[in-house]
Amino acid sequence: MADKKEQSFVKEIADMQADFPQWYTDVVLKTGMVDYGPVKGTMVIRPYGYAVWENIQHELDARFKATGHQNAYFPLFIPYSFLTKEAEHVEGFAPEVALVTHVGNEELPEKLVVRPTSETIIGTMYAKWIQSWRDLPVKINQWANVVRWEKTTRPFLRTSEFLWQEGHTAHRTPEEAQEETLQMLEVYREFAENVLAIPMLTGRKTDKEKFAGADATYTIEAMMLDGKSLQSGTSHNLGQNFAKAFDIKYLDKDNTLKYPYQSSWGVSTRLIGALVMAHGDQRGLALPPKVAPIQVVIVPVAMHKAGVLEKAQELTALLKGAGIRVELDDRDQSPGWKFNEWEMKGVPLRVEIGPRDIENNVCVVSRRDTFGKDTLSLDGLADEIAKLLDDVQRHMLVKATAFRDSHIVDVANVDELKAAVDSGHFARTMWCGERACEDKIKELTAASSRCMPFDQTPIGDKCVCCGKPLNGKGKLIYFAKAY
Repeated sequence: MADKKEQSFVKEIADMQADFPQWYTDVVLKTGMVDYGPVKGTMVIRPYGYAVWENIQHELDARFKATGHQNAYFPLFIPYSFLTKEAEHVEGFAPEVALVTHVGNEELPEKLVVRPTSETIIGTMYAKWIQSWRDLPVKINQWANVVRWEKTTRPFLRTSEFLWQEGHTAHRTPEEAQEETLQMLEVYREFAENVLAIPMLTGRKTDKEKFAGADATYTIEAMMLDGKSLQSGTSHNLGQNFAKAFDIKYLDKDNTLKYPYQSSWGVSTRLIGALVMAHGDQRGLALPPKVAPIQVVIVPVAMHKAGVLEKAQELTALLKGAGIRVELDDRDQSPGWKFNEWEMKGVPLRVEIGPRDIENNVCVVSRRDTFGKDTLSLDGLADEIAKLLDDVQRHMLVKATAFRDSHIVDVANVDELKAAVDSGHFARTMWCGERACEDKIKELTAASSRCMPFDQTPIGDKCVCCGKPLNGKGKLIYFAKAY
């Protein structure tokens, strides 16, 4: 019977070295994180995947509130005329916009946009709410869904509808808006590294890659295990562009009407995809403890023997009382079957308890990140488990950082750049700043500019593409293939 049950559990996952995209799809589907929705390009986030999103929300929301932001909610439908008020914005989103034209058989007097982002509707409301310098700053965040009709989709990474948060702020001075923009970028970086255990490259986007309608866009870029980049969060300095488009004015201290300066910033459910592709392996998911829905799974061994299940239940209650997210697996399956399943689901720690362990007052603890095993005393177990979870969290960041750093290559010409990105590396190089060179690199290598880091210490004196001398005016920049 046990053999049949073990065989029934066998799930094939593509070889991540041979077919990384298929490996990714297999993992997110077979671990019960997500499924395909009935409308092409949509996804159903299943409870295990949504629990990860809830933990992400919990961690980020606390950080937003600690930096003075409040949550609100704005409508899903936006009048089409709002989108056209900011020319660069509408041009950037036009190919992805979903429109509502009819209610029943009746044509609407004005088409409605299903929000791809909320700058326009929020700008309209800010024009009502901001009247005086005393009303500033406004610092609002929204947890919502957005719709962008993508041509090529993949669960979590790029779907026609996804969940995200979007912060929108308004300030008296350009300095305050810039401070906000960079502060939230740092919030994202700290969260990504200390919670998701994913190291980030931070910096400014080129004008080609910036948000439509922004003065400047800043980004956190993560390296996936196939060497591609995933833009994991962005923070935009909007200047006065949307304030002028939506006539947001306030009476300043000097009794003159002025336009405020704005920012917007957001991350989305693509962070779940980042977790999969930054930490996973051939056995499936490997989740950092701070976002893992289940931090510890307890598996009774020889559960049919007297006292085993009772002891497992006792340990479950003990860990739960210590604030650890724990699950007791008392299903009628063999221990080996359960070990495979929980490894695939990426649970950080597995506790095994059997008759001999109980006699010796110990349990066996297995780590998902290293596959190492420890025998721990049941006395003081909750404290030891908490320490182990902290160690797993730290080790996962160290491992991911070492991988990233070993896959960044300095290059001096396009041939070297192409060789780097084709072999699964980021290329760090010098660029003259001309759009023509950026476009040519994309054409010849399929790599896009990812960010210009804040530390602009040069590593050369010529442009990687045109070869012209930079004379101190070039930019240090990362190029990579990207999702």
